[in-house]
Amino acid sequence: MATLSRGPVRARPYCKSYPSLFGLAMAIACGSFPATAATDSSSISTSSVAESLTAQPAHREREWQNTMTLAVAWDKALAANPGLQAARYGAAATEGAIVQSKARPNPELAFTQEDTRSDTRSSTFQINQLIELGGKREARMRMAEGEKAAAQASVFETQAALRYQLVTYFNELLLLQQRVQFASKTHALTVLATDAAEKRVQAGKVPPLEASRAQVAQANAALELQQAESLIVVAQQNLASLWGGSAAEVGVASGDFYVTEEAPTADQLESLLEEAPAMLLARQTLEQSRAASELERARRVQDPTVSVGVKRAREVGRNQVVLGVSIPLPLFDRNAGNQLQALRKVDQAEQKLQEQRLQLQAQVFSARQQLLSSHRQLGLLKSQIIPTAQSAYDVAVRGFTLGKFNFLDVLDAQRTLFESQRQLLDQLMASHKAHAEINRLLGTPVMSTSSAGNANTGTEYVR
Repeated sequence: MATLSRGPVRARPYCKSYPSLFGLAMAIACGSFPATAATDSSSISTSSVAESLTAQPAHREREWQNTMTLAVAWDKALAANPGLQAARYGAAATEGAIVQSKARPNPELAFTQEDTRSDTRSSTFQINQLIELGGKREARMRMAEGEKAAAQASVFETQAALRYQLVTYFNELLLLQQRVQFASKTHALTVLATDAAEKRVQAGKVPPLEASRAQVAQANAALELQQAESLIVVAQQNLASLWGGSAAEVGVASGDFYVTEEAPTADQLESLLEEAPAMLLARQTLEQSRAASELERARRVQDPTVSVGVKRAREVGRNQVVLGVSIPLPLFDRNAGNQLQALRKVDQAEQKLQEQRLQLQAQVFSARQQLLSSHRQLGLLKSQIIPTAQSAYDVAVRGFTLGKFNFLDVLDAQRTLFESQRQLLDQLMASHKAHAEINRLLGTPVMSTSSAGNANTGTEYVR
């Protein structure tokens, strides 16, 4: 069977900006400027920088002691998701329809009495049995089996949609964790830069405007950190809502956000289209419509009723056997309207199947193009944009330490670098989402409940 991808692609994060930020803080505090008492008092040790970089993550680890993998979250969703459970109960309910479709008509017990005088009355006991002809029972059973298959296809589709939600929420949580870590380090370094700038202003080395700019950068970094931390709680609750859990139950998502899947080929997608959940459901709906048409066609044949009984006649003084048969005459109702309706519903189901195939094909190839586009942009970010922004930032820091650039130039270069790194995270998320969309549309892969936890790779799948 064709598979969706040939293997994971690892996009490593760019973290060179943090040493440069450290260098900036050190340059502001005790760089290449003349040493004075003020600059000596503003010097920053490497240990203080390390403590600032690790303080926020340690605090979050104390708050979120739980670790959640994608496999564990999938097990929880499979066991407790209300929508999936409802679909499963719907499929289980069709078993009753199958049992009922196999039932034959019940016999009828009849009693008649002629005359009311005891000397001349006669009483008759008889059993009437309807005999189904024309294959009505078999057609009814095929229709019930079709209903069961459609319900099972609906469960498959619901499970694929649930997994798409789960993978999307899980990757969103991984993305936010990366942003919190990024914002925490950025904020720690802006605090150091602000402190150093204020001390240099007090020493008369730079104008007060430099300290104001550093304070604005620190405030923006603090705001971004608070926003990222608040969004993490929302992402945790979104993930836990799939099984009725709480944000505290999720804790820290464990997975490699920088691993992406290669885009499947067009031939691979084409080979899997017919087994997609939406196609299975549309085909089962068509089969169910055909079974209903066969049932209506079978109802053209009239069902006879045979009777057997005993008649006790007082005048004769003995019992008599009564035999009979009756059959409806199709003079007015030949079930023509129901047959026409059933045939048109078959035509409708066939056209919906074709429509579903075209829509699914367009959606799958659109998701593939989105995945290819994200991969191209990731390659451009890694090979050109981020290295160029990193180089520009390093030049700005060196120029600032030599007195050729002001602090505003450094902030502009820093903003450009940070924006390119945010774009990298956004494109990674777009890649994960496009791959999950392909899996949802094609209904594969479905994660094994015994697989190890990884958000995007290293996971076993079964169809």
